[in-house]
Order: sequence, then structure tokens, then C-alpha cells
Amino acid sequence: MTTDSLATPDDAAAHLEAPAADTGLAAWLAEVSQHLLPDGNAGLTTDLVVQRALEVIPKADGCGLTLRGRRGVLGTAASTSEQVSQADHAQYDLDEGPCLESAEGAGSFRSHDLAADSRWSRWSPRAVEIGFRSVLSIRLHTEREEIGAINLYAADPHAFDDDAVNVAEVYASLAASALSQAKLVEGLRTAVDSRHQIGVAQGILMARYALRTDQAFEVLRRLSNDHNLPLRQVAARIVEVVGIPEEMAR
Repeated sequence: MTTDSLATPDDAAAHLEAPAADTGLAAWLAEVSQHLLPDGNAGLTTDLVVQRALEVIPKADGCGLTLRGRRGVLGTAASTSEQVSQADHAQYDLDEGPCLESAEGAGSFRSHDLAADSRWSRWSPRAVEIGFRSVLSIRLHTEREEIGAINLYAADPHAFDDDAVNVAEVYASLAASALSQAKLVEGLRTAVDSRHQIGVAQGILMARYALRTDQAFEVLRRLSNDHNLPLRQVAARIVEVVGIPEEMAR
């Protein structure tokens, strides 16, 4: 039985060369990557990442996507089954497992047989109980940030050979780019929507209370500070009631 700690940040490039040499596979992966970000919707992208992963690694029975959320907290953004969600969450609950190590930037990790793997003494038996014997966790990152990890699970032992690892790492690189782009698009979209909402709220305050533009914005800022709410949330409430809400007028 062999268990592996695979690509580290320093040697990850070695795992990217083999798939690129196969032009048919490279072209197919390029086509897959074009479908990971169909409309800039971050939620849709996470679902596509796990679904496409099963096409890329056909011996995988399930896939989970671990992403770093607010304050660096890791969580499963998408999964292909309830079993996968259980296996992922067991890692978070027990604070051990391959996806946690990958998501922290330690590289990629593979276990050929979790029933005989002593590295994660509490999580491995739990994963076997859920129904998985093999796991492959691939680090997701860009040059600017650590994003998380892709977690591939299989019911059979020895499901992921070296070729599967190579292909999975190329796919993870494409997925990381798509997720990073989706995050940027979503952030820009939120910023634009917030700016528009704030402008509308300013207009309402100016019309209802005979305020200048700077005075209307100062009212928004003061309400935001007084009630410890984001400016966009205060603006949305003013737009909703077409004036200063009663609960904020104190």
C-alpha cells in the first residue's frame, strides 16, 4: 500500500508537463475550461468545477470543492453528492485530512487506500465508513492567492494513478483561474450594484428632505455608523421604504 504526498508548491510544475504533451488531451481540457465560466456567476462556476472534475477523472465517484471564505475559514462550496459533503465536513470537524493540507498550500495529497492510511488517524476511518477508500486532494491557487482544494473520492482502493494525478493538477490550474475570475466579476458586479443603490438612496433623501448631494451622503454615512451597518445595506433599506426607515430615525 502506498500513500503519497504529491506536488508541493516548488515541484508542482513537474506534474503539469505530461498532459500538455498529449495535444488531444490538452485541447479537450482547454475546451472544458471554456465552460467553467459561462456567465461570470460564481455559484454556477463552483457547481461546474465539481461536475467537470468527474468527466476529467472518470474513476472518481465524487468531487468536493473546498474554498477559503471570510476570515480564511474553509468550507465546501459545491459537491457532487451527500457522501462527498459528509467526507469533506468530517475533515473540518476533525481538523485533519488531505483537503485541509492542500487548501493550506502544502501541495497535493493522495491516498491509495484510506483503510490502511495512518496519516489522518481520525478522518480516514470516517471516510471509509462513508464509503470511500481512495482520495486525491489537489491544491487550488493562483499567483496571488490560495483558493482552496479540489477533493476527488472513489469507493475503490488504488483509483488514482499517476496519470490521474497529472490530469487532475492541470484541471485544478484551469479551475483556479476560472474561480478567481468569477470572484473578480462577482465583486465588480456587487460594487456596481452597491454604487447604484447608494445613488438612488441619495436621490430619495435629496427629494424628500431637501438636501444637497453631500448632505444626503453624510446622512447615509451617519446612519451606517450609528447602526453599524454597511452603507449599501442602509441605502437598500432607504430605497425600500422611500425614506429614512423608522428603526433608523432614532
